[in-house]
Amino acid sequence: MTKPTTAREAGERRYARFATGSVGFVERHGLWNAEQRTAADALEETLSGLEFVRVGFGDPHGLMRSKTLTVDAFRTALRNGIDMSPGPFVFDTGHAVGVDFFAPGGGIGIPELTGAGDFLIVPDPLTFKVLPYTEAATGWVIADEYLRDGSAHPLSSRAVLRRQCARAAERGLSYVVGLEVEWYVTRLADAREHGPAAASATAAAAVGGFGVQGEPPAVEPVNSGYQFNLDTFTDGLMHVITPLARALRELGLPLRTVEHESGPGQLEFTFSPMNGLDAADAMLLFRTVAKQVCARLGHHASFMALPRLERFDPSGWHLHQSLFDTAADRNAFVPQEGAALLSDEGLGYVAGLLEHAADIALFAIPTVNGYRRLDEQFSLSPDRVVWSAENRGALVRVLGGPGEESTHLENRIGEPCANPYLYLGSQLAAGLDGIERGLRPGGLAQDPHAPTEAALPRDLAEAVAAMEGSALARDLLGKPLHDCLAQLKRSEVSRFGAWLAGSDPAGPGETTVWEHREYFGAY
Repeated sequence: MTKPTTAREAGERRYARFATGSVGFVERHGLWNAEQRTAADALEETLSGLEFVRVGFGDPHGLMRSKTLTVDAFRTALRNGIDMSPGPFVFDTGHAVGVDFFAPGGGIGIPELTGAGDFLIVPDPLTFKVLPYTEAATGWVIADEYLRDGSAHPLSSRAVLRRQCARAAERGLSYVVGLEVEWYVTRLADAREHGPAAASATAAAAVGGFGVQGEPPAVEPVNSGYQFNLDTFTDGLMHVITPLARALRELGLPLRTVEHESGPGQLEFTFSPMNGLDAADAMLLFRTVAKQVCARLGHHASFMALPRLERFDPSGWHLHQSLFDTAADRNAFVPQEGAALLSDEGLGYVAGLLEHAADIALFAIPTVNGYRRLDEQFSLSPDRVVWSAENRGALVRVLGGPGEESTHLENRIGEPCANPYLYLGSQLAAGLDGIERGLRPGGLAQDPHAPTEAALPRDLAEAVAAMEGSALARDLLGKPLHDCLAQLKRSEVSRFGAWLAGSDPAGPGETTVWEHREYFGAY
């Protein structure tokens, strides 16, 4: 027998729909397709067993920014959206204000940004997951960002990748991506404090002279490293790897391999191919989950390229990519006849990546620290704009060849903390430009580090300048996001420069204290 509804309960339900967002926002603006509407309707049974739902989005830095809602609040927010502060759009990586939100339009032409006005995020029901490791039953969902008029927010990174995937689809192509990500697991120095708080306990207080960042987590190496792929090192970390791998699989991520790399506790996770948007969503979820699971186990996961820890090697994010011809049901990069390494589409794609390599480097390496990977002493990281077959020192590496249905490209430039939507979106934009213009790459590189070849940007300042001067980058992002990203990154560069001017410089190629404070905890 159903318990009668009290007048108070009836009132609460009547007014709940006005509690957040804009009533009927999704329906009024036609924001969902049929698949999303079906997925939203199917969520009710899942929600009845949950206590909370985390709703968030990837900010310009590629970090998940979220609010945790009660299930009842989420039921309303699912179709009304949720009000969000623009803080994630205006703070740089150190949480210093990089965009003047009190200027008209925030100084970048978005009226709703004036005075730090709210915007709306709408959960994408197709991304809904149930986190398998939280203390209370909790859902997790990625949302899309919108202005009040129902248009995509100009600062939305996810919208950038959506547009490029739609551009490919107009040519009958789908973007196929495989993730190969290196990262570090370390042991929290005070392992008595397990749980998420342990990873950030030392970062709570600001330290003068270092922007607004506090101390990074104090950690210890989990092993001595420098025995590449040593089974014993992998086995020694299975108490961390096993619960993380199980969580990723339960969340539906297609984890493929786990291996121990060179550095102490340096791991590489690879994932089976996915379509472009799913791959970017998966990267956002993977990094978030890795940090949370490791923290609960008394460890710290970091996707910073080169931490300031003794004898640590740099980590990269190698992006495997191809295009699939949906009408012909085949890999568009595989030549149909002859002994060519790639099809015409594949060659055009490579040429586009090379032509725009410097202009889009910022999207693959968005931090001061990431450019340390491109130092020539790390010969397996690219520093020149070249391509090759199987050579790991090249920017673009071709895997496969004539008759190989798995033929694809690997771009080796990225750092593990790159914004996945901007990294993938910029790769696809450059590759499609090469195809559409009928470009062809030069010859395969014999020496991927030859000084006669064009160089990639040497630091973040050079990458920002290249992006600002790029027509492709402006078209990819749109003017507001282009200006916003430039201002955020110039703020980062400026704060680093100010620190260098007042500090003893590190040795050549050595990660500075500033970098470790800036990135090791957050990423």
